[in-house]
Amino acid sequence: MMLTGKAALVTGASRGIGREIALELARNGVNVAVNYSGSKEKAENVAEEIRALGQESIVIQANVAEEESVKDMVKQTIQAFGSLDILVNNAGITRDNLLMRMKEADFDAVIQTNLKGVFLCTKAVTRQMMKQKAGRIINVASIVGVSGNPGQANYVAAKAGVIGLTKTAAKELAARNVLVNAVAPGFITTDMTDEMTDEQKQAMQSMIPLGKPGKPEDVARVVRFLASEDSNYMTGQTLHIDGGMVM
Repeated sequence: MMLTGKAALVTGASRGIGREIALELARNGVNVAVNYSGSKEKAENVAEEIRALGQESIVIQANVAEEESVKDMVKQTIQAFGSLDILVNNAGITRDNLLMRMKEADFDAVIQTNLKGVFLCTKAVTRQMMKQKAGRIINVASIVGVSGNPGQANYVAAKAGVIGLTKTAAKELAARNVLVNAVAPGFITTDMTDEMTDEQKQAMQSMIPLGKPGKPEDVARVVRFLASEDSNYMTGQTLHIDGGMVM
């Protein structure tokens, strides 16, 4: 599973699932560009942890919803490492509310970051990966993009779109050996879920056959698998990491 010498760009890597993905890749020999939007100190800490593992790392502030910002981010990554072998589209936000109360601005903001961001980042890396005739693009979707979820119409729509975008990109890029897959995490313990009440957490946990929430490491290990040669006959797939929540 070692990926020694590969170069990765992980968006939204300053905390939570993105942080753990960046560290898991580094543990397996990958040099990692750590993207962040607003948490510079946390992103720098992740980069330091990566360097402590013996890998190279750079920190890049970029808004994934802005094309020029994304283009510059990809350019910086290639300049730093000489290649770009793995893209993990993880950056995302939430603006939850019931559909009838959701503001248009909140719907647009989530679509812009969570769906358009995946499109822009994927588009920006394709030329390099096609030139290399090799690459891995891994999109972090969500199990709610498959099942739906009350109070998250914007988030669900974006994540369902990510799954569809994954399939289309996989078909377009397969001929150049660029594999595109997605992971769909379920109830994973992060700082976002820490904001839930105990009652909300208990209700969510009762829906999981394995009877417990997942950890960021559970997602990161599957991403590492999809980034490795062990997945070289898989593309266009969405792997559920949800303890059996949606079957």
